[in-house]
Amino acid sequence: MEPEDFAYLYDLESDFWWFAGMRDITAAILDPICSSPIDRQILDAGCGTGGMMSWLERYAGQGDISGIDVTATALSFCRERDHNLIAQASVTSLPYPDAAFDLVTSFDVLAQLPGPDDDQTAINEMLRVLKPGGIIFIRVPAYEWMKSGHDYALNTQHRYSLPELRQKTERAGFEILRETYANSWLLPAALLRRLVLKRIGIAAAGSDVKPLPAGLRWANAPFTAALRTEALWLKRRGAKLRFGLSAICVARKP
Repeated sequence: MEPEDFAYLYDLESDFWWFAGMRDITAAILDPICSSPIDRQILDAGCGTGGMMSWLERYAGQGDISGIDVTATALSFCRERDHNLIAQASVTSLPYPDAAFDLVTSFDVLAQLPGPDDDQTAINEMLRVLKPGGIIFIRVPAYEWMKSGHDYALNTQHRYSLPELRQKTERAGFEILRETYANSWLLPAALLRRLVLKRIGIAAAGSDVKPLPAGLRWANAPFTAALRTEALWLKRRGAKLRFGLSAICVARKP
């Protein structure tokens, strides 16, 4: 990612449709699993500019929230949010002792790892730093055939199918609690924008994580509503979505 991408990320995380809607989807899945009011040690493995670290306070109680990222620029924005338990490190080599955390999250990080087995190494590392019974939440971009200029701008190396993500998570030794796709309703719009309009020059190239053009800012509310509708569906016990732009696995360390 370019420095301007981190600046966009920092500015947009509070109310841009994708971030707001995906937070609601994350809550729909994690709230029932992390409902007990205990003090949790939490790690956001690939914390970016720290927006999700702030949001994860809902599960921490009196516990601490730590974050790591490979990019110093991202960590500087975390400090702007008053997050200080941060380290510049890779998810493939977490700088923490065994069994240090109750909850580890990974939001669209595995897809950026360059090595062919780096994602498996990272999931293994997350298992190592979790306490027995600890929870992992992994979200990745879905469908390799959806790779586009958006992914190249964000340095996405690979997009996943849900069965592939589940297999890698189980291979590390986790017990799967829940799996689903997400961002389903807007998949047709993404197909049109990324695979057609960008390629013929009608839509702006590069990452989609940037402010909406002035003439399209009205779309922020309905796009957010679409994701929040998915979140309402996923609040139902055992509900899942069969397709979508993101794949999600939640699992427990035995």
